[in-house]
Amino acid sequence: MNCKVYSTGGKEVRSIELADAVFGLPINEDVIWYAINNELANKRQGNASTKDRGEVHGSNAKPYKQKGTGRARRGDKKSPIMVGGGVVFGPKPRDFSYSMPKKAKQLAIKTILSLKVQSDMLKIVEDFTVESGKTKDLLGILKNFGPGLRTVLVLRGEEVDVKTEKDDRAEVLPGVRMIKQAGNNISWLSFLSHNRLRAHDLFYGRSIIMTESAAKKLNDFYAAEKAEGAAE
Repeated sequence: MNCKVYSTGGKEVRSIELADAVFGLPINEDVIWYAINNELANKRQGNASTKDRGEVHGSNAKPYKQKGTGRARRGDKKSPIMVGGGVVFGPKPRDFSYSMPKKAKQLAIKTILSLKVQSDMLKIVEDFTVESGKTKDLLGILKNFGPGLRTVLVLRGEEVDVKTEKDDRAEVLPGVRMIKQAGNNISWLSFLSHNRLRAHDLFYGRSIIMTESAAKKLNDFYAAEKAEGAAE
């Protein structure tokens, strides 16, 4: 499928060929729901904790005698029905995360991208950078693509740019680094890398801006995944 490529000024400059297997799939609402819930569950800390009657600090002595007071029978002050007592069936620290099939995650991402293309909420922009690293310069570009909306900027992900003998980890490309520096102060803007997309951010983004190189990398990335799956 063909998709328009815009300049940073918001004008159409050319078209790009996008893979139908990534940007032209039918909408699968079920897999989108599962992917978003999986991401939200994996982000939960699960730190909530309460004490039951055996963990509450206090005396085990009977607060008052069994009979003759006209009051209810009390075993100790740590009873759950007493003020300051233990909690019945209260939350304990737990791990809410769970795994989701890799192919299902990929299908969810591709389905969301297809949905955004069909809804005309995804714009392909020619590669750019913000040399100054200033917020106002980046805002000058974003204002041409729906300013103030919940925007997701998809950039070319981390790749091998500079390697040293001591550290051979992939480094963020200099141009990408300057764009992120300029956008750190924009509350309605978030960044994603082409190889680390999140279903939640993509789905709820009102405007998806993707650089041309990121779109090409997405085509290659999912094509490689498909070839790998076929080989298995």
